[in-house]
Amino acid sequence: MAFTRPPADRPDPRRAPSGERRKVSPLGVTVGVVAAIVAVVVLAARFWTEVLWFDQLGFERVLLTEWGVRIGLFVVGFLVMSVTVGVNLHVAWRNRPVYAPSTPEQATLDQYREAVEPLRRLVTFGGPALLGLFAGGALSSRWETVLLWINGQSFGVKDPEFGLDVSFYTFTLPGLRMVVSTLLAIVVVSLIGAAALHYLYGGIRLGTVAAGESRTTRAARVHLSVLAAVGMLLLAANYWLDRYTILLSSSKNITGATYADVNAVIPARAILAGVAILVAILFVVTAVRGNWRIPAIGVGLMIVSAVAIGGIYPAIVERFQVRPNAQELESEYIQRNIDATRTSFGIDAVKETDYDAKTTATAGALREDSETAASIRLLDPAIVSPTFTQLQQNRQYYSFSRSLQVDRYEIDGEKRDTVIAVRELNQAGLGEAQRNWVNDHTVYTHGFGVVAAYGNAVNKDGQPSFFEGGIPSVGELGEYEPRIYFGQNSPEYSIVGAPSGSGNWELDYPDNKEGQVMTTFPTGTVAAGPSIGNPINKLLYAVRFGDEQLLFSDRVTSDSQILYDRDPRERVQKVAPYLTLDSRVYPAVVDGRVKWIVDGYTTSSQYPYATQQSLEDATDDTAARNNLVAEIVPQTVNYIRNSVKATVDAYDGSVTLYAWDTTDPVLKTWQKIFPASYTPVSEISGDLMSHIRYPEDLFKVQRALLAKYHVTDASAFFSSADFWQTPNEPTSKSETNAPLQPPYYLTMQMPGQDAPGFSLMSTFIPGGTTTGQRQVLTGYLSADAEAGDQAGVIGEGYGTLRLLNLPKDNAVPAPGNVQNNFDTNARIADAITGLRVGNATVVSGNLLTLPVGGGLLYVQPVYVQSSSGTKIPLMRKVLVSFGDQVGLGDSLGEALDDVFGGNSGAVTEEDSPGPTAPPTDEPTDTPTDEPTDTPTDTPTDEPTTPPASGTPAEQLATALSDAEKAINDADTALKAGDFAAYGEAQKRLEDAISRAIAAQGKGA
Repeated sequence: MAFTRPPADRPDPRRAPSGERRKVSPLGVTVGVVAAIVAVVVLAARFWTEVLWFDQLGFERVLLTEWGVRIGLFVVGFLVMSVTVGVNLHVAWRNRPVYAPSTPEQATLDQYREAVEPLRRLVTFGGPALLGLFAGGALSSRWETVLLWINGQSFGVKDPEFGLDVSFYTFTLPGLRMVVSTLLAIVVVSLIGAAALHYLYGGIRLGTVAAGESRTTRAARVHLSVLAAVGMLLLAANYWLDRYTILLSSSKNITGATYADVNAVIPARAILAGVAILVAILFVVTAVRGNWRIPAIGVGLMIVSAVAIGGIYPAIVERFQVRPNAQELESEYIQRNIDATRTSFGIDAVKETDYDAKTTATAGALREDSETAASIRLLDPAIVSPTFTQLQQNRQYYSFSRSLQVDRYEIDGEKRDTVIAVRELNQAGLGEAQRNWVNDHTVYTHGFGVVAAYGNAVNKDGQPSFFEGGIPSVGELGEYEPRIYFGQNSPEYSIVGAPSGSGNWELDYPDNKEGQVMTTFPTGTVAAGPSIGNPINKLLYAVRFGDEQLLFSDRVTSDSQILYDRDPRERVQKVAPYLTLDSRVYPAVVDGRVKWIVDGYTTSSQYPYATQQSLEDATDDTAARNNLVAEIVPQTVNYIRNSVKATVDAYDGSVTLYAWDTTDPVLKTWQKIFPASYTPVSEISGDLMSHIRYPEDLFKVQRALLAKYHVTDASAFFSSADFWQTPNEPTSKSETNAPLQPPYYLTMQMPGQDAPGFSLMSTFIPGGTTTGQRQVLTGYLSADAEAGDQAGVIGEGYGTLRLLNLPKDNAVPAPGNVQNNFDTNARIADAITGLRVGNATVVSGNLLTLPVGGGLLYVQPVYVQSSSGTKIPLMRKVLVSFGDQVGLGDSLGEALDDVFGGNSGAVTEEDSPGPTAPPTDEPTDTPTDEPTDTPTDTPTDEPTTPPASGTPAEQLATALSDAEKAINDADTALKAGDFAAYGEAQKRLEDAISRAIAAQGKGA
């Protein structure tokens, strides 16, 4: 059946008769206009409010650059895909035969042509446009790749195979592959679309043809041949780039090109690139001469080459040449992997020391390490948060993080390890009657102050020894701005600032004498958030947060600012989206302000020959499993640097990015892109510098790599006999899939160091160690974590990694073994059983390991808390192990003397500088609405009730009963909003706990 084109002037029956115009519905116009306005407002609410947020922080260039590049890439991707595909479809349709061949095949296609014809314009225009949207979206997501490609800085290191600078792999190669793969996808789609149209309209025939007839028209042949030739050239480029990508590939044992890759795969890729170019030429010849057999033979040759040269030959080399001689042939490439990995992860300068650790405790063994022993941290920051809450919460609408932070502060001229926490606002603690829009967004807007305790000392009752606390904050940290508007538990948004003369709306802090002390954020002098004073901003933020109250509340005035996106980690991530952030954020009182410190990493997965490491796997330990830290972005990298130290002011939310590692080429590239984003290290004050520490996640990644890459000899690495692993958390009850033991911050002196310093430590055991096997230590890793205290100058030793290699013939117990010794020792078991009285639960603290006394000392605090109701972990015992000898005591000094025969040589708590006395004019830790004449920071040892009578067991039972009643009364008072009764019940609870502890000490 012949097919002819339809007359161009054929009338469309769907159109209105000539001279008549279809009436437009007023309702339709109205709906359309309203829908357009709503769409504009919704989009503005999302995007313009972001502009306001970034502009207020001074990082608007980051946002505009990202959006600009994204939009540009989207437009390029959309246009290139849609135009290319559209043009090819149009060319195929315009060059269709005037009369389709009269064949059975074409007769079948007639019905499809008739069905497609009415939709042809939609298909040929709408289809490419839809494909363009996908292409544009995919390309716009690669904005970082494009910026790095354009601005990439040199590493100054060449790869060992091609001699190219590493920057080619990290910056240039990803961009080239992105361009080639995008163009290849466009050509393939165009080729498929054009071939389909040519076939539909008769330009291509697949059935039988008469002798001498061609299966394609000349126009179809030329069109498809040119597209195929271009596709082959792009495929050749892809094969050529594959040669470099092989240096990033991973095999069973190492990352990077192996012997078979270098001698078979890389040459094969070059040959296949040449074959693809040859086939492209053959397609051009076909376009001219009209013979499809020549390119068909070329395509077949390329497929055979890909199988034989690209697959079979490398497999033969691997099977019959490499495997029988693997150690000799792979040695060079293993060494490349070792060297690249140690360089890319910053573990090439580890200071290794052979440490012949003693396993027998002798009298006076700790005399030379007395300063380290006196500084051993007893407070476990992952356990004592409930204790901080009960003793320093002050009101139920304040809270502390579940895991506190370890820092150092100079107290009376001496640096002391400190456990510190920020008293943040927790609106969930408010009663239902207090939860309303005004309170949630304009009254309860901020937390108040920090609480800090000595890390190496506790009070006689096992409570933390606070040197800073209370509301208003009183202690050793001096005066500072205590208001916490930006924190890890801040409300979604708050409205701050009020016109002069309108009164103070925000609750500053409760006061036992004055009631509630109110405040107003000084929006006239301090900017903390975008202005919400004009009607347009009100409308946009009302839409953004889905809250119409913003439009009608009298508390949203021309002086108001709106605070949102208040989590410090989130703020840093928004202004530096290209950074990978550490999972921990820690506070410090710096220069009269509370600052949140965030560690930022520059990373890459394109460092040739360096091993790929999953950040998620490396940081998966007890803290991550228990949700004590933020989730780290799942990412696999083979290059990482802690290039950025960021701070977020807890009062005004300002973000500062310090260019910490100025030698990092990735950071230098981002600095070139965003020069105004970074502040030089020289502007870091001495106070801030003294609180900057070596980041925990980087240390975890480095220890994961050092478990294998402490072996630097290729032959030894190949045998893998000396590989290590990080021990599991010794206190974990899980039999399978137990979390790794986290690293710990503490003050200690490593062998070779002149004095103790703030460090981060971890241990190693033999690789492949499983449950039931005897665990011994093989290595001990530490990082010098203190950056110094000199303004603008990073301490010379900061970040130094120190590795102690322990003797293989001297079995030093590992953490799991030590924990087992603690759990099975009869004397310790009796002491622990004595702590489990009534409703009490025993909790084992962090197991610290220190290289002192010529060996390795383990120290573990033991806490006691209620198993239900109000839980206040109190440190009651200290366990110590040296070699296979274990000891315990009520204090660290007693436990050390127990192990070292009563003459440890260590400074005990009685000899060491003790905690300063709490201020006598400070409010009580437990809230009460009744004023008191002599408030204290920690509970007094004197009972608030007459001395109990009866046996110790009877006294204990009475105390526990009183505690239970006080808990019930406190809960009832809290639900009723009766804070006076709540405070009185808390006082009775503290008194009952003190009496229970006293009764227990009498042998109850």
